[in-house]
Amino acid sequence: MTIQQLFKTAPVTTLLLVSFIGLFVIQVLTGVDANNPSTENLLNWGANALPYTMNEDPWRLVSSAFLHIGLMHLLFNAFAMYFFGQVAEPIFGSAKFLVLFLLAAVGGGLLNNYITWQALLEGTGQPGLSAGASGGIMGIGAALLIVALFKISVNGMVLNLKSLIMIMGINLVYGFAVPGIDNAGHIGGAITGLVIALPFAIAYRQRMTVTLQNAAIDQNQYRHSYQTDYQSNDLSIDLTNDQNIYSSTNIDQISDPNSETETSRISKRNPVQPSPIWQLLPWLVMLLVSIGFIWWWQDIHAQIMQILKTIE
Repeated sequence: MTIQQLFKTAPVTTLLLVSFIGLFVIQVLTGVDANNPSTENLLNWGANALPYTMNEDPWRLVSSAFLHIGLMHLLFNAFAMYFFGQVAEPIFGSAKFLVLFLLAAVGGGLLNNYITWQALLEGTGQPGLSAGASGGIMGIGAALLIVALFKISVNGMVLNLKSLIMIMGINLVYGFAVPGIDNAGHIGGAITGLVIALPFAIAYRQRMTVTLQNAAIDQNQYRHSYQTDYQSNDLSIDLTNDQNIYSSTNIDQISDPNSETETSRISKRNPVQPSPIWQLLPWLVMLLVSIGFIWWWQDIHAQIMQILKTIE
């Protein structure tokens, strides 16, 4: 798929890829090592680090999703975004897809900081830093799992649930097996993606149910309309051959414009309209997730501030 085709199919995916690559190129041009950037450089460019993110720089939860630690890290995440994005964005829509990615990235960063903070309280860990789009991408992958589970079609095809589970499983196992991988970020992003995609899938299924109901109504209207036309033609022939075919009941029904037969009642039936709640449900859930993340950040921040005051 060319860049023009990708932009037409998945514009947000294309822009995210351009931002990942563009930021990396700018870093290298300003002197950052392409393969082994220093901690100082990563912090300067917006990496996620507990002492900064949970204090005065909460924006690092977002900026770190666009920052990558070395060329191989960038290439791996860019390929994963290309693979998942071109499928997921047309399903969820560009706006929901972008919010899904950002919230999954934030969720992964928050879980990373929470686990780091708990380890510090227990004396079994130390502050570190994390960066990369992996949390957001894992959120997209988890959302596609829900799409496959609910058998939502993509261009007439249903995603292979087993293949998606295998891909997600490999990523999680790789994160546990290889040191230095932010597996908490992966898990946090995946959980966020599942939470956001579930109401989307439920709303999609409800809209499809309404669509099928309207299709059935249209089919019934067409069938009864055809039967009415056919009977009307027979009636005209009979009237020509036998003037005595009129009965008082039939004459009243034909001449009375206010009479209502079963066929006319069916033809007057309006299409079923989906409830607005199903359109709003995914956005309401994303709003609740955002509020929950703000509360979570404030809770960890308050704990840190309390400890610092106690030390002082």
